[in-house]
Amino acid sequence: MHLFTRDGLLKVAVLSLTSSSYGRLLTIPSTPFEEASTGEKLPLNSVRKVIVGKRFASTVNKNGRTLIPQHSPNSPKLLREIFNPLLVAMLLWNMATKPKKGSIFLTIDSDTKFSDVAGRPSSEEYSLSVTKEGITIAGASPLGTWWGTRSVLQAAAVGDNKIPYGTGVDSPGWGTRGVMHSEEFGNNVYHGFRLPSDNPALADLSSPANESYTRAVFDDIQEKCAARGVTVFPELETPGHALAITQWKPQLALDHDISMLNLSHPETLPAVQSIWETFLPWFYSDTVHIGADEYDSGFIDVYIDFVNNMYKFMSAQSPPRKMFSWGTFPREPGQTDINKDVTIQHWTGGMDNALPDYLNKGFNMVNSDDAFYIVGKSAVNSYPRSLNLTRAFAGNPAGGAYAPNIFDSRDATNNPPRDHPGVLGHIAAQWNDLGPNATTVSEAYYAWRDALPGLADKQWGGDLTLEEYEGVFDMIHAAIPAQNLDRNIPSRSDTVAHYKFDSHPKNLGKINDYSGNVYHATLYGCSISNSEVKFDGNCYIETPLQSKGRNYTLSFSIKPTSDKSGALVTGRDSILTTGNGDSKQVILSTGGEAYSVDYSFPVGSWTEVSLIGAGTQTFLTVKSEGGEASTTEIQTILGLLANGLKPAVIAIEAPFGTIGRGFEGYMKDVVLKQTASIYSVNNDNEWMKT
Repeated sequence: MHLFTRDGLLKVAVLSLTSSSYGRLLTIPSTPFEEASTGEKLPLNSVRKVIVGKRFASTVNKNGRTLIPQHSPNSPKLLREIFNPLLVAMLLWNMATKPKKGSIFLTIDSDTKFSDVAGRPSSEEYSLSVTKEGITIAGASPLGTWWGTRSVLQAAAVGDNKIPYGTGVDSPGWGTRGVMHSEEFGNNVYHGFRLPSDNPALADLSSPANESYTRAVFDDIQEKCAARGVTVFPELETPGHALAITQWKPQLALDHDISMLNLSHPETLPAVQSIWETFLPWFYSDTVHIGADEYDSGFIDVYIDFVNNMYKFMSAQSPPRKMFSWGTFPREPGQTDINKDVTIQHWTGGMDNALPDYLNKGFNMVNSDDAFYIVGKSAVNSYPRSLNLTRAFAGNPAGGAYAPNIFDSRDATNNPPRDHPGVLGHIAAQWNDLGPNATTVSEAYYAWRDALPGLADKQWGGDLTLEEYEGVFDMIHAAIPAQNLDRNIPSRSDTVAHYKFDSHPKNLGKINDYSGNVYHATLYGCSISNSEVKFDGNCYIETPLQSKGRNYTLSFSIKPTSDKSGALVTGRDSILTTGNGDSKQVILSTGGEAYSVDYSFPVGSWTEVSLIGAGTQTFLTVKSEGGEASTTEIQTILGLLANGLKPAVIAIEAPFGTIGRGFEGYMKDVVLKQTASIYSVNNDNEWMKT
C-alpha cells in the first residue's frame, strides 16, 4: 500500500520562526517566506473566523492522483480540525468573495502559473500572505490551499501563536511524495492476500478477517486520506512474491519456486487480471502498482510480455489506470522492452542503474532507493528497523541533503540532475516481511516517527538543516491535530490514574480517580466492598481513557473465582486476559494477534500484577500471596527464513478503556503510571531491580 502525502505536519518555537538569510518559515517542510521589514507579527488570537472564498468552495481538484474529488475543506467539522489547535477562540466560518479583518481567507488562484522543480505544472502550490488584517491562503487548487493551512498551523506552533507579516509562495519540487507499507510474500515466509471478495472465482484467495480489509474499512481509509490530501494506491505483487496466489492455484506456480507464477501457463494472466478486475472498483486512485519485482532471470522475455499485457489491461479499464512496475530486467538497445508509459519504481542498484537503464531511455521513475529501506523485525542484510534521519540531511554523494533525484547514494555520476523531468518523486518503503505477529501497528509507526518528517522536507524540496529539524521536531510533533499515535495521556504527575475502590458512591456509579487528573471511571453492574470490586463475567468498569503508549506501568491485584478466561483490561490497541480456562496462559493481544506468557493466575488467592512497557519491550510481573515477584518478558515468535523460530521483542500499549469485562473474581487498587518501573534489563539481558 502506498500513501502519497506532504508528510510535514506541524512546528515550534525553540528556534526563530524565520531565517532572514534563507527567506523562509522554519516549518516542516520549510516554507519560502519573505518577512516584512517592519518585523511585526500577527497574533492568532486576533483571528476570529475562517472565510471560505466562494470560488474556493465551488472548486474541485481534478488533477490529483485520487479518483475521489478533492473538494475544498469547507465543512465546519473539518475546519475545526484544521484550525482549532492553534486558536484560542472558537472559529466561526462563512463564505465571502474577499477577506475581512481578523480572518483566515481560503481561496483559489488559477491565474498564477505554478510549477515544480522540473517546470511541470502542478495543482499543489499556494501563496501565503500575512498582514495586520489577517491571513490569505490562495492555492492552485483546493489541495494547494490545504497545504497552505498546514503551513499556517505549523508556523503558529513555531511562533508561540504568532506569525510574522510577509508573503511567500510554496510549491513542491516533485508530485509523488510518500511512504509504502508492505508485507512481502515469498517461499517459506509469511504470505497473505489483504482484500476479501464474494466472487466465487476468488474463493479461498483472501487472508483471514483479522488480516484483511473489508470494503467498508478500505473505503473509509481512502476517503479520510483524500480529504487530507493523501492518495492511497495499491500494489498487488506478481509474478514474483506471489505465494498467496500460488497456494490458491498451485498449478500456476513455477516448478522450482512456488513463490513465482509460471507466466507460460495459459491460466496465469487471466487469473491475475481477474483479481484486478474484482478489486479495481475498490481503488480510488488513478495509479496502480502491479509489482513485477525479483522474478526469475531465466524467463525475461515472458516477464516483459506480462508487464506489457498488464499495461494494456490497465489502459483499457474505465477509468483507465496508470501503472507502476518495479525496476527489474532493464533491457539493452534493440531488445524488446516494457512500454515507456509504465512508471518504473527503483529500489536498489542491484536491480537497475536508474540513469542509463531507464531515465536516459525516456522512462519516468519514482525513487524508492534502499537508502531509506527499512525492514520490521527481521532486519535482513543489515537493513535498519527505523528510518535513517542523518541520511535525509546528508545523503547526496555529491554533498548536501538527499533528494528524489539521488538514486545512488554512493556514486554521484549515477544520479540525474535535480530538475530531470523523468524523476517524479520519492517513496520510502517499510517491509514487514514476517507477518502480523511480528510487528504491531504502533511498532510500524515508530519506525517512521522521528525521521519521516525530515525526509518529507527533502521529498517536498525543503532546505531545513538537521540542526533546525532537531530543534523543532518535538514541539511540532506535539501540535499535530486530530491524532495521538503516541497514545500520550496528559497527567499532572507520574500517576495517570488511580482507582482505590474505597467507596461505592451513589452518583451514577462513579469511581473516583485519586491521581488528581480527574479520570473518574464509571461502574456498570459490579458491586464494591472493602475496596474490592467483584466481577461476575458481565459487569465492568469503563474509564475515560483507552491506551497508554510506550513507557508505562499498569498495576492491580486480582483474585479469580473461576478458571474461566476473561478480559482483565481492554483498550483500543490491546487486551490483557487472564489466560485461564483452555489456554492456561496469560495473553496480551493486539490487532487479533496473541502474545502469551506461560503463567496462570491462581484461583481463590490474590496476585499482584504489573504490566510494564519499557521502550520497545513489554513485561509482566506477578507476585502471588506469600511468594516472590517474578518478571517475564512478553515476546513474539518469528520464523526467520532458514534460521528457524526465534523470540523477538514486541512493544504493546497498555490497555485502559474497560476493566474486568468477562472476568470472574475480585480486583483492587488499579494504578496506571507513565513510566516503566520495578525492573529493567542490563546489557546482558539479565533482570535487575530499579
